[in-house]
Amino acid sequence: MPATEHDPEKFRSEVELPRADLSHETEQLAAAVREAGLLALSMFGKPIKTWTKGPTLSPVSEADIAADNLLRQRLGAINPNIAWLSEESVDDPARLDARAVWIVDPIDGTRAYIGGLPDWAISAALVKDGRPVAACLYAPALDEFFAARTGGGATLNGAPIAVSAGTDIAHARIAGPRKLMERLETFAPPFSAMPRVRSLALRLTRVAQGIFDAAIAGGNSHDWDLAAADLLVHEAGGTLTPVGGGTVTYNRPVPRHGMLVAAGRDRHAALMKLLGDGRLASS
Repeated sequence: MPATEHDPEKFRSEVELPRADLSHETEQLAAAVREAGLLALSMFGKPIKTWTKGPTLSPVSEADIAADNLLRQRLGAINPNIAWLSEESVDDPARLDARAVWIVDPIDGTRAYIGGLPDWAISAALVKDGRPVAACLYAPALDEFFAARTGGGATLNGAPIAVSAGTDIAHARIAGPRKLMERLETFAPPFSAMPRVRSLALRLTRVAQGIFDAAIAGGNSHDWDLAAADLLVHEAGGTLTPVGGGTVTYNRPVPRHGMLVAAGRDRHAALMKLLGDGRLASS
């Protein structure tokens, strides 16, 4: 049978995949994310156009679109055969035939951005065969630039970062949606509920940084919220998984995920044991 335009085998045989050491892609990714962050920062706190989208009326601003356009231009120039998935771009099903895809949230935490609050970030990752292999997260208003690549560790402003050690849930610093934290308090040992971080990607990255001992993402998160933070957590010595266990896989037909938990590996195991009976999701 002749190969079609989006035939997976034809696509995979013709593309040039990212090189194994990822040094070129990571360097170019960092430059693009930094540029997009500075563009968004230049519009931050100024009168800009905003609107809502979708059934949940999620906010969008002209800064989101400007950053998205810049990232697509810069990252597309690195390797035009790498596919694209972004919160602010029309989804192209051709990405499903690709082994490598850029997954981008041009501004994660748009409500914070529009409201003049600093906890928003540009989040971008290179995903290969369903898992992130290079990632950058930039919070310009906080002057925090996180980067990671597979096997290369995770950094904040160039300095290595690591998850917190330990297994205890008691007195652990845990972040998550308020209602989930209230449910967790009904059956977990006493812990410290951390202040709200409006960017989910930044909330999870606080685990990689060791500021939070654990973080929970409620259901209905998307690839663009997670991919960069996922790699940062893993390269900082932690793990991020669904509450039921397994691996978070990216670039699926529906890029949406259920409840997730991020923590250092030992504490993550303790949390998974605590949550294994489904009380957090069902209570």
